[in-house]
Amino acid sequence: MIRFQADADLNRRIIRAVLRLEPTIDIRPAAEAGLRGLSDPEVLALAAEAGRLLVTHDQRTMPAHFGEFIAHRSSPGVIIIPQHLPIAAAAEGLVLIWSASHVDEWVDRVFWLNV
Repeated sequence: MIRFQADADLNRRIIRAVLRLEPTIDIRPAAEAGLRGLSDPEVLALAAEAGRLLVTHDQRTMPAHFGEFIAHRSSPGVIIIPQHLPIAAAAEGLVLIWSASHVDEWVDRVFWLNV
């Protein structure tokens, strides 16, 4: 089953909307994981160690850091949600990913959620 890790920059309203749609989804807020103030490589490492697919708004620096990260080790993957995407669409997209795919499908992949 897919488990998500929210990056510190992810809008918390998305997390709340996901949990309203599907309360059994395992989506850990950044504060719970101690991610605030960490660099992208540190966030990627913690998400990988926890076996969690990272969810972020960071389209600017995360893709490059992710590429560097997977050159040396494996990652459960990264989902990038553009800031302009409505909260409901972002939540529905994450629920769809959770319900219709397997964790192995996301390994070492970066995916832009543009529902």
